[in-house]
Amino acid sequence: MKIDIILAGVGGQGILSIAAAIGQTALLNNLYIKQSEVHGMSQRGGAVMSHLRISDKPVASDLIPAGEADLIISVEPMEALRYMPYLSSTGWVITNSQPFENIPNYPEIQKIMDALNALPRKIVIDADPMAQTAGSIKSSNMVVLGASVPFLQMSYDSIKKGIEAIFGAKGQSIIDLNLKALQMGYEFAEKRK
Repeated sequence: MKIDIILAGVGGQGILSIAAAIGQTALLNNLYIKQSEVHGMSQRGGAVMSHLRISDKPVASDLIPAGEADLIISVEPMEALRYMPYLSSTGWVITNSQPFENIPNYPEIQKIMDALNALPRKIVIDADPMAQTAGSIKSSNMVVLGASVPFLQMSYDSIKKGIEAIFGAKGQSIIDLNLKALQMGYEFAEKRK
């Protein structure tokens, strides 16, 4: 088992929580993990990106070479496209369709969606309303994580345990909210993969 993942988004959108949930899941499954993060100006709405490498054998480097990522998981559509040079020829892109227009010259959303829709392997999910239905817009990152589960090579139940572990200190209501958001994203992706 080996999977290389690029996580992308804008500061405050929960990319590091996705990384923590996947990382915790990997540890619960006795897998090796290496992670590298680039925070940018995360507190000011800047780009945030993380390399996440998981394997059943030791991982030598925490950086994913260009053209070798199995997944790009993004909570923002332009950020998904920014890291396309990392994606392998058989890789998948999982992204929220809702833009976070943090720069004055943000590209026209239709052009971004056209580029995403042209990809052969993608899940583009409108995570924000699903998160609202789950109980909080802040859980849109967990909706995106849920849409990624079919491609992570780890079981849905083990991802749930990873989420329970990282949000455990925040109480059962926060765990339940995030698990509901996870399930909504998972069910969406299962119908489209």
